[in-house]
Amino acid sequence: MWAQRGSRPLAVRQTEYNYLWVIAAASPQTGQAEAILSPVLDTAMINQFLNQFSRALAPDTHAVLIWDGAGFHRSAKLKVPANVTLISLPPYSPECNGIENLWHYFRSHCWSNRTYQNYDELLEVATATWRQHALNPELIKSVCAKSYITTRS
Repeated sequence: MWAQRGSRPLAVRQTEYNYLWVIAAASPQTGQAEAILSPVLDTAMINQFLNQFSRALAPDTHAVLIWDGAGFHRSAKLKVPANVTLISLPPYSPECNGIENLWHYFRSHCWSNRTYQNYDELLEVATATWRQHALNPELIKSVCAKSYITTRS
């Protein structure tokens, strides 16, 4: 926010919360992205996402997902499809995960400094944001790229 030096600019602040989780994966090589928007985040929802992600892959494609060590990412009840491999990042290393750049982009360009009247409005804005930005392959390639990630042909 731009403001005159020495002033205290007003920003919208919401003190009541509804949660909406965007569970997603994005390929910085192809620009393809998959997501589920959900009011809960648990192992069952992660399993649903992994199944959706697996079905979205081209035949004979094996994907590697890089993600953090959250409890629902390490659960014994996690069901990983055969065409997906999971790599857990070390603790406190979000800078190594390209999807974190996408969340930062969404917060800075679409989600910050506003309030939402209710959960339905939150869901509407999150869905519109996903459709407008994350379904843009060139944006995904540029925002989620990491220099250490390479592909094998």
